[in-house]
Amino acid sequence: MAEIDPITGLPKELGVWDAITKESQEISVYTIKKKFGKEHTVVEGMDKKDVDMKEMVKKLKAKFACGGTVKGGKIELQGNHKFKVKQILIDMGFPEASINMK
Repeated sequence: MAEIDPITGLPKELGVWDAITKESQEISVYTIKKKFGKEHTVVEGMDKKDVDMKEMVKKLKAKFACGGTVKGGKIELQGNHKFKVKQILIDMGFPEASINMK
């Protein structure tokens, strides 16, 4: 018998909860200059409870072949990857309307 999600009342196999949590987040993607004029791309606004930040930064680092870390609930990637990050987030299921570019 399928396990029922107590919040939505739907079977857990549907994976509806993941889609709902991704739609409710307001994500900001922007670049900052760090020491020696190096640019870093920052992704913030993801809920740490709903998204595994360490797994997310691991995927982004592998995709862009750059360094990165999670600091204070924000993902920091070395280099300017603003527009590439937006496309990857859309491919991961985050709605385009919830991703703000600064």
